[in-house]
Amino acid sequence: MKLLSKLIDRDSSGQITLMPEEAEDMWHTYNLVQVKDSLRASTIRKVQLESSTGSVGSNRVRTTLTISVETIDFDAQACMLRVKGTNIQENEYVKMGAYHTIELELNRKFTLAKKQWDSVVLERIEQACDPSHNADLAAVVMQEGLAHICLVTSSMTVLRAKVETTIPRKRKGSCTQHDKALEKFYEAVMQGIIRHINFDVVKCVLVASPGFVKEQFCNYMFDQAVKMDIKLILENRSKFLQVHSSSGHKYALKEVLSDSSVVGRLADTKAAGEVKALDDFYKMLQNEPDRAFYGIKHVEKANEALAVEILLITDELFRSQDIAKRNRYVKLVDSVRDNGGTVRMFSSLHVSGEQLNQLTGVAAILRFPVSELSDQEDESNSDSD
Repeated sequence: MKLLSKLIDRDSSGQITLMPEEAEDMWHTYNLVQVKDSLRASTIRKVQLESSTGSVGSNRVRTTLTISVETIDFDAQACMLRVKGTNIQENEYVKMGAYHTIELELNRKFTLAKKQWDSVVLERIEQACDPSHNADLAAVVMQEGLAHICLVTSSMTVLRAKVETTIPRKRKGSCTQHDKALEKFYEAVMQGIIRHINFDVVKCVLVASPGFVKEQFCNYMFDQAVKMDIKLILENRSKFLQVHSSSGHKYALKEVLSDSSVVGRLADTKAAGEVKALDDFYKMLQNEPDRAFYGIKHVEKANEALAVEILLITDELFRSQDIAKRNRYVKLVDSVRDNGGTVRMFSSLHVSGEQLNQLTGVAAILRFPVSELSDQEDESNSDSD
């Protein structure tokens, strides 16, 4: 997604112009557009034209319309978004108040105006527009003296850093210069990883090389992490996966990602964090039920006690046409973060999101047991969700 302009006032009203560039961006757009928003985009309208002789014919014309959104339809298979509403701006082809359906397309910009841009919507735009937020897979493709540090999204690879160092050849009787240069090279690659990989997002880091370069580099990096107490590397050690590549050039990444053994290990990295969080929740519900709550009322009560460690919530709840209901969930998300908790947003298109929706769409793993909920709160959440 490309952010073209952003004009938001102090009262949180305003408009943002975006251009979807890949199929996944249409899913983000579906989660951004809400009923009563104002949407401006280029569209095709069938109009009747009267000729000088009086005969009437119809023609299809391209025009730019601004509509007040009434219905939103997302086709997950075709990744197509249709938005229907009434025209709210003067147009030579469409009367004020007339209905029109706009089909949002890839590589065609649109402007979305809202009376209130809340934190959840703005965060989604930030994630959609920044490759580092989308890229839950990173890769270091290397050979002696050359390394490429990349972020990999579902549809593109973003080169974040290139490390190039001259490595002298080994000479008989002395390898000192070679070893020093190699160590300097490994240090530069390690610093590049620390600087350019967001481990809060990245679930796996492929380290690929011909020969034993990958093993030697990983040994160096983990040894240095222990010596220097580099917690970022130590805490994420399990995310590093060593694989073979034919060279250290960027194009070698394609062969790495198409390797069937690698594909199997990387299956569904995007939702790995969410799947684990849901699995942890079910285990907690079974073993320590006082530390696993679900349903908006129970989770809000736990949050009031500052007990929520991880909030699990589906994006479907934020597509509610009920503004008060949506604001309730936004307030919960903001409050959990303000209290130092972690928020896991689940996609309702993923199996983990479907499972969470069966538990009302909102659940929480607590820092400590909270058992003093009254019997009145122990009612079904169906009426409030």
